[in-house]
Amino acid sequence: MDFNHTDKVLNLMGQLNAFMDEHIYPNEEAYTEHFKSTDNKWVTPPLMQALKNKAKDAGLWNLFLPESERGAGLSNLEYAPLAEIMGRVFWASEVFNCNAPDTGNMEVLDRYGSEEQKEQWLKPLLNGEIRSCFSMTEPRVASSDATNIESPIVLEGDEYVINGTKWWSSGAMNEACKIIVFMGKTDPNNSSRHKQQSMILIPMDTEGIKIIRHLSVFGYVDEPFGHAEISFENVRVPKDNLILGEGRGFEIAQGRLGPGRIHHCMRLIGLTTRSLEMMCERAESRIAFGRPLSAQGSVRESIALSASDIEQARLLTLMTADKMDRFGNKVASDLISMIKVVVPRMACQVIDRAIQIHGAEGVNNAFLAGAYAGARTLRLADGPDEVHLSSLAKKILKQKEMIDAGRI
Repeated sequence: MDFNHTDKVLNLMGQLNAFMDEHIYPNEEAYTEHFKSTDNKWVTPPLMQALKNKAKDAGLWNLFLPESERGAGLSNLEYAPLAEIMGRVFWASEVFNCNAPDTGNMEVLDRYGSEEQKEQWLKPLLNGEIRSCFSMTEPRVASSDATNIESPIVLEGDEYVINGTKWWSSGAMNEACKIIVFMGKTDPNNSSRHKQQSMILIPMDTEGIKIIRHLSVFGYVDEPFGHAEISFENVRVPKDNLILGEGRGFEIAQGRLGPGRIHHCMRLIGLTTRSLEMMCERAESRIAFGRPLSAQGSVRESIALSASDIEQARLLTLMTADKMDRFGNKVASDLISMIKVVVPRMACQVIDRAIQIHGAEGVNNAFLAGAYAGARTLRLADGPDEVHLSSLAKKILKQKEMIDAGRI
């Protein structure tokens, strides 16, 4: 692969960095302060719409969506440095309509949705007019294996009836969330465990949907997006709301989670890079024992190791993006598993070093604490480390068997 960015990407990076400098970083405090002065944490701050309008005008909109005429025409490799820049601020991706879980849901609709589904739901999502959530994980089962999903989707006449409980439906608490992409079982007795599941679109205001509670991460509620536990009791939607067809849910999930996982890693590298910058600034400015912390050997070692760790993770992520572009998500699944383990672990370690170098101020620093919470969560989101490592090991062992047998 070519590690040099094209002129097109370099120009976009310049535009995006300039936009961040002019509009995002100066508004970080105002964004945070908004939630201290409102009783409703689930309404997006008014400044967000103004920033979205500026991003649209600048042509920095829907930069994701590879292989789609509805996006910016960027490959995964081209999008990587842009996602990294956006990732430097927790909420910046939404400004450019590149925020999870909407990006994954838009990819599902773009790739697998009917023309009617695209018109009704994809179009307003691409325009940033509404938000969405993805309801797959269930509290009763180990949902890292999608075949364990139990919630029934039963056809009755011209409608599907949905029951079940989902949790960690990210974005569901936001008042702009209007549509749920729901995964359940339409054919639990199918001999193939991978053809029992389906995905269906459920409008958020459908009768029978109830938000049980919002879920926090280390005390953070992730306002204004939120993670919700939701009950579905005899929820009825038209059968045309089914995506692609019965038994295609597992297939869709695999198509959705590949890009979603790498996007998480891209953004997390940006967040971790900013944590390293803060580490360096603290080391230079803080005097201890008569000299700056940066003069201490252990501190220098933490800075050097952190920079090395970030660069290794970045290069592996770029390599993964390149393989996805060249050969498809399925062929690149080995590297996707690698980055999904490597990047969040790296981020946790680097951010922890930054906290340590800040001393007591580190655990009081809202950015670093929030960054650590987010990084630690990503060791579980979209599949825990152990599942990815197990899957990766199987692929490596199978490849060795084929080599030994002389087949490759």
